Amino acid sequence: MHKKIKSLFATGLIGLTLCMLTACGSDSNNDKLYNEFNTDSSTRNLIVIVSDFHLGADLDYAEINANLPALENFLQQIRTSRNVKELVIAGDLLDEWFVPASVDTYKGKDQADFVDRIAATNAGVFEVLNQIITDGIILVTYTPGNHDLTIEAENVERILPGINQARDAEDAAFGLGTYSPADYPTIAIEHGHRYNYFCAPDQFSNQVVALGTILPPGYFFTRIAAEHVLQKKTGDIISENIIPLVTPNSAGGESQTGLYAYYKIWKFALEMFPINNTFIEDMIVTNVDGFTDSFSVNDLLPSQDEDGGLIKVYLYAGAQDRWTERCELNNIPVAIPVVEAIAGAISNDLTDSMAITQYFENPNSDKKLVVFGHTHEPKIIPSKNLAGGKTLYANSGTWIDHNPDKTTMNFIVITPQTDAADSETAVALYNFENEVITKMDEDSVRI
Repeated sequence: MHKKIKSLFATGLIGLTLCMLTACGSDSNNDKLYNEFNTDSSTRNLIVIVSDFHLGADLDYAEINANLPALENFLQQIRTSRNVKELVIAGDLLDEWFVPASVDTYKGKDQADFVDRIAATNAGVFEVLNQIITDGIILVTYTPGNHDLTIEAENVERILPGINQARDAEDAAFGLGTYSPADYPTIAIEHGHRYNYFCAPDQFSNQVVALGTILPPGYFFTRIAAEHVLQKKTGDIISENIIPLVTPNSAGGESQTGLYAYYKIWKFALEMFPINNTFIEDMIVTNVDGFTDSFSVNDLLPSQDEDGGLIKVYLYAGAQDRWTERCELNNIPVAIPVVEAIAGAISNDLTDSMAITQYFENPNSDKKLVVFGHTHEPKIIPSKNLAGGKTLYANSGTWIDHNPDKTTMNFIVITPQTDAADSETAVALYNFENEVITKMDEDSVRI
């Protein structure tokens, strides 16, 4: 045999062998790979739900850093799946809140530049997400969360061109969205922050200080918590701050009762996240969503001049009196009593219960399956609607590096029912820790 022909033959044989060993590319790999995204079915029908990536502009303090390679791997598996039809990102994709209080979030620039920095800092994640969108096979949908509450739709589009954004239509309800996949109107997917007093858009407070702002008090709480994390990384926290005592004002009615509950939340937060800065120091740098001034902790902390007297506060003054109006603007169908909303703001139970209150026990709702994020507590909870039919609530957890006493790198997979009379929609909860898919829970419901 001619040496050149022998050489070509050998090269071809080697290439054929390598092709067989590697299954000749991702499509063939998919034919042989069986997992949660590549079942023994040839149907592309799976809906994967994730939330709370909390992608930040600076890895020195971002809540996700170590988990970024695993997230890229996970998204790559979604992209090469033969069964995934939709990927839904249910809020807190971007993080405009978890920024140390002393840091200028936009670095003297604007939100577009900030969002561009997030994309650059997390380039691997955005590369895969954009590949999924560009492929046009899997629909990628995003709904806003509280940490990306004020990120404008065009700035999401600029880093993820072509992504489907599910947002409430009303201008007043900016920063909110609920998504029902096509052909599945009885499924509702949202972040879940609209029901939280500290996290829902606040269209009324601070308008003299920052005209047009919708940032709720949880924004400032998070800035202080991020400052605590940064200070703890760089040295010991030696705080000599004393939280002033506030006592109930029994003569003030529901307004003062609500403000006292608000004080107790702030007291709890400041004790949990102490900072070296004094409470009178203007150390919270803003320049975000209409705010331009710097503020102190005392600007946020309720106080009173005498025991049992009038409780007052500077930022968010009177917010408790307009909670009902805020609920209406934020498209909350069943009003939440203000004291309950404030006192329950730090409890995941209140958010979880909203699936039942707002959807399953609401006579104007037909939803059978509701998925929230927000709480970072992955779970599946079965319940019943007013007609006695089975319903399911699921929480998609989070992808942050540290989720104390809980797993991280969580996701939900919905497998829609077939036309068979006894078929049900399967809902499974997983985590991807150590880059291994582990099932945590599963249930099913007829939708």
